[in-house]
Amino acid sequence: MASKLSDIEIQRALGARSGWTRRGNAITRTFEFPTFKAAIAFVNRIADIAEKMDHHPDVDVRYTKVTCILSTHSAGGITSKDFKLGEEIDNSLSRES
Repeated sequence: MASKLSDIEIQRALGARSGWTRRGNAITRTFEFPTFKAAIAFVNRIADIAEKMDHHPDVDVRYTKVTCILSTHSAGGITSKDFKLGEEIDNSLSRES
């Protein structure tokens, strides 16, 4: 099981990840797309990534906006797994089809 990161470790990791912020025991980022269909395609890419990593985000879709909330529930907070998933989500933007 992954260990929770300290507040300092979380702040350092957030400094390296543009667009991500802390909200309680999670990190979050909202992405905006030109169409609803493009937003859903992004969610499908996230689903594929999450399945491969066996680490699943909370995802909120509001028309063309997709918010990802990452927390390691089994650890009770933010772990390195959340930042790795966030990095993979960010990287998926460059693989848009």
